[in-house]
Amino acid sequence: MKIKQQNQIKKFLLEEFEIDKGNEIFNKQEEILNEIIINIKGKSKNQQKTLIQTILPRIALYKAMLKSDLSNDETHKYMQKYMMDIVAKQKHLSMVKMEKIPCFYFLYSKIFLKVVQKTDLWESTQEHGKDYFNVTMHKCLWHTACKENGCEELCCLFCDVDDVTYGNLKKLGFSRTKTLGYGKDCCDFHFYKK
Repeated sequence: MKIKQQNQIKKFLLEEFEIDKGNEIFNKQEEILNEIIINIKGKSKNQQKTLIQTILPRIALYKAMLKSDLSNDETHKYMQKYMMDIVAKQKHLSMVKMEKIPCFYFLYSKIFLKVVQKTDLWESTQEHGKDYFNVTMHKCLWHTACKENGCEELCCLFCDVDDVTYGNLKKLGFSRTKTLGYGKDCCDFHFYKK
């Protein structure tokens, strides 16, 4: 299975580090990623796909940087840069484009609620009204994957991506007071029509 993120991760590493070091970290990231993928157990096909395409490459990047000569603080700084400047920025730009669709709020709220109700990536409860919808995530595959791979501290960066993704939109407002990734009992997503 081709993992799209690998090209993005390699490009990031080569831009941030000299070529030899960038390649060294990337090769270690691929090695760790392959090990983690082999060890996936008890997950549905949908969960496996999301883990392999989205979550595990980032966990492997984090672990590879920790195994390099970078300090924990430097590793966190580079992971934050990758997650915010690349991942979150792309997701935010995608949302900005989607907002141009007529009836965006109505369509997005219906799709978002339908996805979280039917998927096994989260365990959640939902409520909605005319101009808002709330999703409370009680269990999250991103959080579970970080815990299972011994890097629970990384999960907060996955949470931070949401803040950028949904921040400063024209038609959709977003707030949250707590997340699993920051050690709380749930993630309380609140979306509203602007």
